[in-house]
Amino acid sequence: MPLQSLYADNYMPVGDVLTMAVCYVIIIVMFFSFIKRTRSFRVFLTILLFLILASMANIGYYTVLEHMGVQGGSIVGVLRLIMHASLFIIFFLFTRYIAIVTDLNHKLSLWSSFIGGIITCFVIIWDLVDTLDSRWGFRITEAGIQTGPNIFMFGYIAYVILLGALLIYVRNRIYNRVLYGFYCTVILAVSLNMIQRFSGQSSLMIGSFLLPVIAMFYIMHSNPYDVRLGSLNISAMDDMIRFYREKKVPFGYMSLFMHTFSENHAPVPASMQETIRRFSSSYFRDARLFHVSSGHFLLIYTLKRNPDYEKRISSILKAFTQEYSRFKQDYKIVIGRCTDQLSNHNEYISFIRSIHRNMAENTVHFVTEKDSADYDREAYILRELTDIYRVRRLDDPRVLVYCQPVYNIRLGRYDTAEALMRLNLKETGIVYPDQFIPLAEENGYIHILTQIILHKTCEAVRVLIAEGYNFTRISVNVSALELKDQYFCRDISGIIEESEIPGNRVAIELTESQDESDFLIMQQRINELKDLGIKFYLDDFGTGYSSLERIMQLPFDIIKFDRSLVIASASNSRSAQIVGNMAKLFAEMDFSVLYEGVEDSGDEHRCIAMSASYLQGFKYSRPVPIDEMRHFFSLSA
Repeated sequence: MPLQSLYADNYMPVGDVLTMAVCYVIIIVMFFSFIKRTRSFRVFLTILLFLILASMANIGYYTVLEHMGVQGGSIVGVLRLIMHASLFIIFFLFTRYIAIVTDLNHKLSLWSSFIGGIITCFVIIWDLVDTLDSRWGFRITEAGIQTGPNIFMFGYIAYVILLGALLIYVRNRIYNRVLYGFYCTVILAVSLNMIQRFSGQSSLMIGSFLLPVIAMFYIMHSNPYDVRLGSLNISAMDDMIRFYREKKVPFGYMSLFMHTFSENHAPVPASMQETIRRFSSSYFRDARLFHVSSGHFLLIYTLKRNPDYEKRISSILKAFTQEYSRFKQDYKIVIGRCTDQLSNHNEYISFIRSIHRNMAENTVHFVTEKDSADYDREAYILRELTDIYRVRRLDDPRVLVYCQPVYNIRLGRYDTAEALMRLNLKETGIVYPDQFIPLAEENGYIHILTQIILHKTCEAVRVLIAEGYNFTRISVNVSALELKDQYFCRDISGIIEESEIPGNRVAIELTESQDESDFLIMQQRINELKDLGIKFYLDDFGTGYSSLERIMQLPFDIIKFDRSLVIASASNSRSAQIVGNMAKLFAEMDFSVLYEGVEDSGDEHRCIAMSASYLQGFKYSRPVPIDEMRHFFSLSA
């Protein structure tokens, strides 16, 4: 006998059909968009599949109930069991999901899973017994549906308590806005289920489970928030600045850059993430934190909501100083206000990076009008560099070659020189390397500049040889970044061969890299080009992390002692002895030692006493156009 009244009055399938449709849409969106396939994503996908299974079982339950009545009792019981089991497995997966996304410690994660597993197993086993026992369990009679104790509701309440406890416990591990989003959604889902229960309805029971799932999808898998940091991505920043510009909302910003994480592309440690998250929400009203890149964060706040922003900046800097004593990570902080010029094209990140280049570590910089003017100049230089890269003319007139002569102590004359690059641009005139080399390296333009200066140097060397000048070689600086280019050796050797000069008439100056992979590449490139007779200099020895073991593995010809060692040797006899012993050691291993930054006679005499082979510095000459090297090199007899 059909029980049509139960179907018509208590249940309509539209809720379950809509739930399945939404789940299918989410699955489609996930697979046709980029979402990281993390553990939390896999758990979320499993939740969706069980939600679809529960909806299908619920529709089948009421359909069989309506059309078969008492005769469909066993089928209805099985469908009821599948539906209840699916919902409690979803509950269990919710606990796992929270543990994963909040990086809950292993012990608490196990305990939450254990308690959730006990609840789920108990309800499923009870339901199974309830379904099989026709005497006092679930059964369909002419009078209607009869069941034993409502264990489903007890299990439901137990899981709500467990999930609520978990969300409260992890409140300090999740950004507040994300956490409040979960709270509101869970409260709404529970309220909806309770209301329909008390009203005798059952159409939206499974749909109430969909609400937290939608929140999880938006907040965790499509929303730009990083739930651990409370930060947003760059695209979200673009949208917000565009909105502020259109609505003419003035805002301020504070940038934190830590080069250690940026250079190594390493994640910020969890302990520091907690501090950054706290700072982003505690000192400014309605502020937004953006994760620009590894080690770079940008906090943006509206001036309307923070009229006392100067006081707040002072407070956050004071607190940051205290935190620095804990973490000891080098930093650069830039603080400024919005401008129409930067907002129009959203150039804040590149503007801040331009300031970073001229900042010392562990300093705070407040943006000035001069910074804007310097940035405009830098933007112009970058446009010219871009055009140089695009045109790729080895004789580009905008790239000039200057040379600084090097004095050979044994010969008593200048016989080598270092080629130095300059740009000659229409709007700025002469531009020095420190102003454009970092830009070229950041934007991938450095190799074409090296090719241009090498080409021009080789042409000048060819002319000097033809005119009979007596010199050994001219060296050219090469960025360590270029060595990773698989065509580096081909490009260098091709330029030298086309100039028709001996390979030993040019040299390449390199700065040693700390990275092991870079070291191996450098070793390979040097050995390959050595076959052409090219000499190699180790540049800037004494400024970084050069080690004797590494140097001995690389076939350098000349070790260039940095100006800092020349200065150190003048400070006291102990420093002079250390520098001198290092130079003596290199000389005994058949390396030639070149001291750069020699500025007066005192430097000269001291360096000669410290096993110098070559001297370079302002005492002899400032860099001059390469054509003027005729004034320093002598003619062959």
